[in-house]
Amino acid sequence: MLKREKCSRIAFTLLTASILGGCSATKNVIPKQQAISSVSSLKYINTYVFPHNQQFKGTTVGGLSAIDFDPVKQVYYLISDDRSAINPARFYTAKISLSAAGINNVSVIAVDTLYQKDGAAYPKLSKGATRTADPEAMRYNGIIKQLYWTSEGDRVMKEEDTVMIDPTINIVSTNGKYVDSIPLPDNLRMQRIESGPRRNGVLEGLTFADNFQTLYVSLEEPLYQDGPRAAVGGRNNAFVRIYQFDLKTKKNTGQYAYELEPVALPPLKADGEYVNGIPDILWLDNHRMLVTERSYAEGQEGTTIKVFMADLAGATNIITTKSLKENPASHPVQKKMLLNMDDLGIYIDNIEGATIGPVLPNGHQTLIFVADNNFNDKEQNQFMLFEVIP
Repeated sequence: MLKREKCSRIAFTLLTASILGGCSATKNVIPKQQAISSVSSLKYINTYVFPHNQQFKGTTVGGLSAIDFDPVKQVYYLISDDRSAINPARFYTAKISLSAAGINNVSVIAVDTLYQKDGAAYPKLSKGATRTADPEAMRYNGIIKQLYWTSEGDRVMKEEDTVMIDPTINIVSTNGKYVDSIPLPDNLRMQRIESGPRRNGVLEGLTFADNFQTLYVSLEEPLYQDGPRAAVGGRNNAFVRIYQFDLKTKKNTGQYAYELEPVALPPLKADGEYVNGIPDILWLDNHRMLVTERSYAEGQEGTTIKVFMADLAGATNIITTKSLKENPASHPVQKKMLLNMDDLGIYIDNIEGATIGPVLPNGHQTLIFVADNNFNDKEQNQFMLFEVIP
């Protein structure tokens, strides 16, 4: 057993009737990526709703689009997808208190601005913008003690304004200072023609693998050249790419095709918006990851969230495939649904992030999901706790 798991288990056992306290890290703790070797299902425990528009050190806490747990410091990193419109692009550090009943409280303990290479904060989106960030995913690397985060970039094609901002994978210190970035393949560059990423459907999911040796990032929606967006009513060959990077060389070493489910429900008006895509991915072990799919239809309440076990073993590496429409992957990523949150019978908002959490007294791992409220008082910053059933 890892020392951090023992620490979490003892603390949880002693305080099952009250708030879970953090465990101080010992000097000889060697950080190791959390993993889950066996999972048959996910058992819902509870949901905690963070207060709307709560203020912290002059910022509005909201738009929470990613969550990641540091089991040594017992803290969580939460990125906000505020595009510097309310406050500068930023992330929060939080404590989550657990008891036998589940999540009791989420308390923000720090906020840090995300800085560019030149040391400046990111500007808000404006006409002709070239550097505005759209933060979506974030993970903590416990070995080098740095954070990796993605920006979706932007693609605006209007007669009065054209914006082309490429997506990015960025590396920062735990106080937000720029450290480095990871070069992206050409098919992730925004283009004026219908090729490359769709607007607002780019790098939403991020996860480490192989004890922080590998990084995977996922598209939310298909590249233009790979096929259509997910449709209502049935499968339509909507394939997104999952990208693999070697963290030692920072090179893109693999791309894999993952088929999206159909949009779960139709919009309530004929021309209403709808989408199904991947908001996050989470590594388990041995070529397997959890993939969250989020389906939204205008007029329908909340979203439909499905969690899949995806296995990359045997999947075709499509790194040299220019178009999945013209050359479909012979072996896409295999997937099996573990959970449809609609079956819980509760309101589910805009789930965007997932992390492996503390270990329960029975030895089972936990998962925590977070929802982005879009800074809208009709939506909720939800924190959802699940027990992993081996």
